[in-house]
Amino acid sequence: MLLGKLYYTWRRYFQWIFHRSIKYASGIKETPLPYLIASHSTPLYRRLRNVDMWLQQNKVTNLKLASVKIHGLILKPGETFSLWRLVGKPSKAKGFKEGMVLTNGSFCPGVGGGLCQLSNLIYWMAIHTPLTVTERWRHTHDVFPDSNRTQPFGSGATVVYNYVDLQIRNNTTQNYQLLLWISDSELHGEWRSEQLMTQKYEVYESDHLITHEWWGGYIRHNAIRRKVLDADNKQIGDEFITENHAIMMYEPMLPSMGETI
Repeated sequence: MLLGKLYYTWRRYFQWIFHRSIKYASGIKETPLPYLIASHSTPLYRRLRNVDMWLQQNKVTNLKLASVKIHGLILKPGETFSLWRLVGKPSKAKGFKEGMVLTNGSFCPGVGGGLCQLSNLIYWMAIHTPLTVTERWRHTHDVFPDSNRTQPFGSGATVVYNYVDLQIRNNTTQNYQLLLWISDSELHGEWRSEQLMTQKYEVYESDHLITHEWWGGYIRHNAIRRKVLDADNKQIGDEFITENHAIMMYEPMLPSMGETI
């Protein structure tokens, strides 16, 4: 595992430095571009079973440090957004704290933990824009039940420094801008542009399935798609985005009528 991590980490460094076909975005502009293309907010604190609140408090610190590195980023035509290239390696020396890190279906404290909330937010907004996601990694385990879920299962993006990254390319002819900020209770984000978007996107889940595997556990499957709507809200397309397959870490079956939850 250690040798594999070292290999993929240094391969990513090599790509950042020598891969001339990819032009990474780095320009920052404080003034927001005029047109809002997509926005979203997610709560900073959730009551999760067997998760201490100090992990979530530390996560907020990590999110603040990472968001400052990205806020106001201008993604020009032909450029690629790379989360880790902008944020850099989370370390205690930079002020990052131990937050919750998901590993093989369980969680443990880790420096920089909780930044998946940032990648989830950016990815979810990006698939509501004409931008192209060129690298996205799905979660391999479904850890928590769908309590109060507002987005389709599997509509996020996990990250691990630096070889599990989120990368988004601007294949349009206009600049896009990514804004991120944190209030008392929520992480907020926006993709903005120089021109008003003529199309809208409606992201939805399809082909949802839970399979009982031979080894006794369950795997959850689905596909994420989006409807393309014109200015009059008429559907003009339906696009495949990605598919998900995750090992379930909780019992998926509902209790029988005589049982209590």
